[in-house]
Amino acid sequence: MLFDSHAHYYDEQFADDLHELLAALPEAGVGRVVTCPSTPEQTRFSYELARRYDYIYFASGIHPEDCGNFERTALDEIERMAKLPKCVAIGEIGLDYHWMTAPKEVQQEWFADQCRLAKRLSLPVIVHDREAHEDTFRILDELRPSGVLHCYSGSAEMAREYVKRGFYLSFAGTLTFKNNRKSAEAAAAVPLERLLIETDAPYLSPEPVRGRRNDSRNVRYTCARLAEIRGVSAEEMARITYENACRLFGIPR
Repeated sequence: MLFDSHAHYYDEQFADDLHELLAALPEAGVGRVVTCPSTPEQTRFSYELARRYDYIYFASGIHPEDCGNFERTALDEIERMAKLPKCVAIGEIGLDYHWMTAPKEVQQEWFADQCRLAKRLSLPVIVHDREAHEDTFRILDELRPSGVLHCYSGSAEMAREYVKRGFYLSFAGTLTFKNNRKSAEAAAAVPLERLLIETDAPYLSPEPVRGRRNDSRNVRYTCARLAEIRGVSAEEMARITYENACRLFGIPR
């Protein structure tokens, strides 16, 4: 069975067939999914999905692209929902210096506060890092939560530093892209026991379905590519990443 450690099933791209799709996941070989919100409203929706499906779990957090839209009191709501059953992480949180929908200082404050919340609740963080490698590393190095760098896009050297600090690294469909040597090098540098796989659905569809809406069934393509890079079978990589995700998120196997 496969573990999709990062998807977005609140997204409107799933509005027409969400429950049909989710109900079909176990038959397609997907045993667990963590759906990762960006706002309190999306967290509430994700919680309802987790209540409905045994194999779906959720996180609670405010994404860096959205943090400028909320008062600080929204942290209280994030904390309240993080205490609900089947919440396994604080996320998706982090820094995004590509879109810059909020100033760097605002993003960093929200990121740090949510890392502190995660530590207080003994939950891992799910980290978004886009074009903000140095500041993301600095904040995580200072605060030292547990967690995962989702859709890892940094260097192999930085990957090794994250592993030294106890982090997991997750790879998405971009790993399957032919010209993405940087991700392949990073994936080769991470110990097997620190690897996760994800879809980031509905985004980042892997080869051979690139350009279409992504969903958890496609995590098998990333699994197969990661297995190729590491010289193991796809079945063995599925087992490894499934067990790693269960360990990180505290989910029974």
